[in-house]
Amino acid sequence: MILQTQSLSSHIIPSNFLPTQKPKSSKPSSFLSPKPNPFRKFPLKCSSISVASDPTTTTTQMKPYPAEVSRTIMELSSSGTLSTLTHDGWPLGIGVRFTVDSDGTPILGLNLSNRHFSIDKRSTLHVQLQQCGVRTPQCTIQGSLDKPEDEVTLKKLHSVWNNRFGEEINDNLLYVVSVDRVLQLEDFQEDGVWVSSSDYKNACPDPLRDIAEKIVSDINANNMEDVLRFCNIYADLQFQVSEAKIVWVDRLGFDMRLYSPPNGTYEIRIPFPREVTDEKGVKSTFNGMSQIAWEVEKNYHPPDFKRVKQVKRLAVSRL
Repeated sequence: MILQTQSLSSHIIPSNFLPTQKPKSSKPSSFLSPKPNPFRKFPLKCSSISVASDPTTTTTQMKPYPAEVSRTIMELSSSGTLSTLTHDGWPLGIGVRFTVDSDGTPILGLNLSNRHFSIDKRSTLHVQLQQCGVRTPQCTIQGSLDKPEDEVTLKKLHSVWNNRFGEEINDNLLYVVSVDRVLQLEDFQEDGVWVSSSDYKNACPDPLRDIAEKIVSDINANNMEDVLRFCNIYADLQFQVSEAKIVWVDRLGFDMRLYSPPNGTYEIRIPFPREVTDEKGVKSTFNGMSQIAWEVEKNYHPPDFKRVKQVKRLAVSRL
């Protein structure tokens, strides 16, 4: 993997560089195609676009912190690999179902046949989340495997389990992993980042997590021209892109995977001008950025923003 270390701007477009009017549509919440406006020669401004709960607040954070990513992975997943030491000292990994409480603590449902644990309660829970079929962020939780005995605690765990899986579970099968630290990886063959227990518990999972996959699928299926245009307008690339797709979207922006023969496959991060918190905000922001990119491409006005320059080359052959 080759990483270009050029500086990465904190914003793609300033908060006042958005269209004053959204294109008319019978479905205002859908992703729209740019509309021509050849007579507009002045900067685009907007004060009412739905992108965040506080429309006056912009963000300088490019992407979610590793602790946020780990919490999101744990919220979206329901199975992983639990590894412990057996009585004879050998490590053993088994597939388990789990859910998490409000602090992100994993709650496990184990079978009587696979409770082959030693007195040493140290364990790890490894969880993977596949994104768009091309990237697999993952986290590994290190902690102590404990068996709750308190009736109040057990009642809470039963409620969390039932809310997630819609079923009751035997008290003897309920375990928790108290989180000591977390190793978060962006993908296979990537270096990991250690996250402390306090950072993990205090982090919030991404607000778009439950709809991110649907949004990505809709954009890749219906807005491919916009996706390719983003590569040319918002990114300062030194190569021609032949294929592109969005891999994931979160409150701060989206990740794109690009293919350029014969250079190879790359990944780039395109941030939003402001944080978004819901589906309406994502679609409104994407449509505004699409309109701007279209007008810059048609030379209706010059670009008035910094382009993303940091591109990560991947050790994969295609998208």
